[in-house]
Amino acid sequence: MERVYKRLKYVLAIGAIVAAAGFSLAASRPDFALGRNIQILFNMFREVSLSYVDSVDTDKLLEDAAAGMVENLDPYTELIPENKMADFEIQTTGKYGGIGALIRKSGDYVAIAQPYEGFPADKAGLVIGDKLLAVDGENLKGYDVSKVSELLKGTPGTSMKLTVEKLLTGNPVDVSVKRERIVISGVPYYGVIDGDVGYILHDDFSEDCSDDMRTAFEKLKKQGITSLIIDLRGNGGGILQEAVKILSMFVPKGTEVVSMHGRTKSSDATFVTQAEPLDTQIPIAVLVNSMTASAAEIVSGALQDLDRAVLVGQRTFGKGLVQTPRPLGYNAFLKVTTAKYYIPSGRCIQAIDYTHRNDDGSVGLVPDSLIREYETAAGRKVYDGGGVMPDVRLDPVYTSRFTMALYGKGYIEDFANDYYKRHREGVDADTFELPDGEYGLFVAFMQDKEMDFESETLEAVKDLRKKAEREKYLDRISGELDAIGEKLKDDKNTDLELFGDEIRKLIGDEIILRYHYETGVARHTALHDPEVRQAVEVLKDQNRYRQIVTSQDTPRK
Repeated sequence: MERVYKRLKYVLAIGAIVAAAGFSLAASRPDFALGRNIQILFNMFREVSLSYVDSVDTDKLLEDAAAGMVENLDPYTELIPENKMADFEIQTTGKYGGIGALIRKSGDYVAIAQPYEGFPADKAGLVIGDKLLAVDGENLKGYDVSKVSELLKGTPGTSMKLTVEKLLTGNPVDVSVKRERIVISGVPYYGVIDGDVGYILHDDFSEDCSDDMRTAFEKLKKQGITSLIIDLRGNGGGILQEAVKILSMFVPKGTEVVSMHGRTKSSDATFVTQAEPLDTQIPIAVLVNSMTASAAEIVSGALQDLDRAVLVGQRTFGKGLVQTPRPLGYNAFLKVTTAKYYIPSGRCIQAIDYTHRNDDGSVGLVPDSLIREYETAAGRKVYDGGGVMPDVRLDPVYTSRFTMALYGKGYIEDFANDYYKRHREGVDADTFELPDGEYGLFVAFMQDKEMDFESETLEAVKDLRKKAEREKYLDRISGELDAIGEKLKDDKNTDLELFGDEIRKLIGDEIILRYHYETGVARHTALHDPEVRQAVEVLKDQNRYRQIVTSQDTPRK
């Protein structure tokens, strides 16, 4: 406690010096309000921490104050305290010390949800469904996923003893596992489909992911591909410089691909490709969806603006804000939005207008009146204000709330584990489809499972009932609402039949994962996904491809 108090006095003393300096300068500067507010904040922190009736966790107090300070800015500006820096490093670099496995809650314990091929968990023989009972003798019963994750991570080269209940036998065994530096590849799968079409799944922009992309493309070229699909669906972005390096593989050296502009000159920057390209002519189709964001939008948007690729799918997320980590001392950082990025046509793809808030404090999309028209290198019309619009628009694939509830509760994974125990001969990742008989077993498996689930449609009916009651219309329409509600009443067996196709697919993917890791699931998707097939069709039709990249405008919205 004494050490904490001394540290607090030191922080307060430094704050007082800063505040005093702020005031001495404030008298002659327009930023008087800044110095004034710093002192008020400092005084408030001091009074609460020293005078509040109960003891106060000053670290928590600071985190709460920081969250409140940036609450009305944007969701990306945030304090990263020292105890969260490890997670921040994993997000940005894709590297950490551990066993190389995803884990999930399973009853009172945590189980392996996915071992990464070739990493310590996999080499130690751990499989999906193995329950972790203890780490170095520490019983894990009742621990949540985050707590177990902390215990599994550590310095590369250090060893631990895991007590594991094996899925296939149900017996507990002790397993020695040596931690390694886990490097998660940005390219979990690449391969050749449809004879000569290259396919690269790229799922994040962590450190050095451009090296993975380069390696994948060079190997595909050696296999004789004549066109390429880059799958950026669900890619939430990451390091901007990695996006620039990936773009440099497909456009001439010295091409401007993205620029940043902020409030200060120091925030401005222009990025041009620095390396000699690998191929500036091969036809490219980029798959995008509503979860394609940030650096992934830079790659897809720049390729579109430069008429270098056809975009296939749905409008992207629309994150055109740049974050910069600023050191705050004591190993803490502020991740702060410092600029907006602009792709080659000059457009910013930011979709949500955080600057102009509604009266209730909420934010909305950039209004139609502020959307502007731009041109690609070939003169095609493109627009800002709402992500990147694809050249070939496809209806999004909707997954029902019921199916997602099944997955969230772990029922699909549990059934896949059961299948894995009953079928040790394996499955073919390219051709596997869940047999009708197995889906019947899943329906039987679900009969004693609880599903506290309510569809969005039924929720809407309940909301309508409340509004009708408030506005005195309920007496008129109560009977009709009752009838609609009865028809929509969530019934587990009805939903298992209604959403059978999408449930079958998820079960099939989980089964493939147990025999062929993530690469097997990605391979299966590449061969059977309707959106991938659409991209292949565009690439195979040279006239259509040429017409799109030379003269087709994108829709305004």
